[in-house]
Amino acid sequence: MGEFMAGAGRQVITPAVGARLYGYTPDVYSTSVNDDLTASAFAFARDGVKALLISVTVCLVNTALSDEIRTAVAAATGVPATHIILCATHTHSGPCTEGNTGWGELDRNYCDKIFIPGILAAAQAAVRNHSPAVMGVGVVNSRVGVNRRQLNRDNTVSLGQNPWGCFDPAMTVLGFRSKDGRPLAALVHYGAHCTASGKNTEITRDWAGVMIDRLEAESGALTAFFNGAEGDVGPRLANGHTVGNIRYAMEHGAVAAADALEAFRSIKEYREPSFVCAAGEVRLPYARRMPLGEAENALNALKGAGSINLSGRRLEYLAGVVEAHRSGRPPREYFAFPQTIVKIGPAVLVPFPFEFFSEIALRLRQYSPFAHMLCLGCANGNFGYLPSRAELCRGGYEIEMFRTSGDQTLADDADDHIIAENLRIAEALACTE
Repeated sequence: MGEFMAGAGRQVITPAVGARLYGYTPDVYSTSVNDDLTASAFAFARDGVKALLISVTVCLVNTALSDEIRTAVAAATGVPATHIILCATHTHSGPCTEGNTGWGELDRNYCDKIFIPGILAAAQAAVRNHSPAVMGVGVVNSRVGVNRRQLNRDNTVSLGQNPWGCFDPAMTVLGFRSKDGRPLAALVHYGAHCTASGKNTEITRDWAGVMIDRLEAESGALTAFFNGAEGDVGPRLANGHTVGNIRYAMEHGAVAAADALEAFRSIKEYREPSFVCAAGEVRLPYARRMPLGEAENALNALKGAGSINLSGRRLEYLAGVVEAHRSGRPPREYFAFPQTIVKIGPAVLVPFPFEFFSEIALRLRQYSPFAHMLCLGCANGNFGYLPSRAELCRGGYEIEMFRTSGDQTLADDADDHIIAENLRIAEALACTE
């Protein structure tokens, strides 16, 4: 058996001041740079199997752009596109690499001149710099995140803090060293929105940036953040909300840094890990398409409404339903996307092209045969929010987003299916443990 290889590379991908920021409304423009945005790439290989794990400090990367980038990275590095996982950290204080109605158009100029070249350079450096390596895992429970679906006295749900709501407390650090003890890389996994800065105008990686810088300074290893189940989780800020300002982001980042350092310091042993990838297809059932008459009535009721944020999304959704009916487009049975799961020793990395709810990650970990089942949010594209079925009845922002996706939305039990589908693919790796 050949040696396990690991390498890391990084490139600054900060846009010019004045660039439109993405995450709230399309009228927010940057006025300064608080901290640089980055693309960090990690290359892994063993016995001819290669993979790249890439973290970009932007909000989201739309699926078409993600596919374009992964194809370009594959051509530049020789790593198969199917073995490249591209993850966004979900900072709301970076440029628009998603683009959708109500939030603003894709910043194509930024993508072509800074974003894509930066990712390519980081990936090439990671592959070029890789060397024989060993791996260790550290885990702590962290209260950096909190369920953000605040349940109000009138039974409505708003974005805030829900102290009894579900969230995943596990913060996991994967550490990699050369066989002679030289630090190579550190990956921090945790699930929480990077929204502590609020609707600010400073370009920033938000709270996760402080965490990464502190751990990198102590470990000496190139370090990056990989967001997890952040769909219903925000930063647990002292103001009682999950948005604040740049000061809140920096203060909260220090709290996260303390937890990440504790997890890193808890690593007692580094061993040469097994390494394998499994590919497949995930299929999720569609719900029944809204009837034409119902869609037409709802669309007429929204005439004159604005097109910012959710109102724009509702208009686009209803217009799409009407167009699908009138054009005779048949309803679809299921939605499918390609999936690649990467196993490095006891850690299994499962990309989700969704902002998915924390219960999904907790259930998947409970059912998994692996010691560390790490679900990666906002990975390999974006198909919107994926809530747990139990939360659908309460409504709220995330549920409205889920109910207005395309001309045919996913079924209420899509969470059950995405768990079962990923377990089916992952369990093929169990014999390598």
